[in-house]
Amino acid sequence: MLNTIFLIGYMGAGKSVIGKSLSKNNGFNFYDLDKYIEEKEGKKISEIFSDNNEIYFRKIENNYLKEISQIKENKIISTGGGTPCFQNNFEIIDGLPSSISVYLKATVDTLADRLKDSIEKRPLISHLQNPVELKEFIKKHLFERSFYYEKSKVKIKTDDLDVNAVVKLINQLLT
Repeated sequence: MLNTIFLIGYMGAGKSVIGKSLSKNNGFNFYDLDKYIEEKEGKKISEIFSDNNEIYFRKIENNYLKEISQIKENKIISTGGGTPCFQNNFEIIDGLPSSISVYLKATVDTLADRLKDSIEKRPLISHLQNPVELKEFIKKHLFERSFYYEKSKVKIKTDDLDVNAVVKLINQLLT
């Protein structure tokens, strides 16, 4: 019996929005890993990055991923964009016997369009100055991360789909 759904993908892929909607739809509890880390640490992700560094963040992210994965309930976990790419995180995601990993896949153009209004809230892209830099950054980053994302058991192209259509596709997989 499936009890954990991991939503994986780049920033702006819709992991949190789709996770919340899916949770309401199927009664699973929803966890946004970044929000979970912020609550546990008492700091925003951007503060953790600036007060410490990315290496420190990736270490605690790994610990909290393990912790949240072990919660004994039906749950949806929206991972951070980099989560599957660091430490042994994908082994944790893939290693739960009653879990499924879903890669919410989107093109560079779609991701840039979705991210353009929240640049300052996202530590990895907050230094970018314009849409051209944003697209270039996403293109490079997505190229590096796709290897990990593609390990997901399920891949859904989300470019032309609204939240309800993606939720419906995921629910079809569960039945």
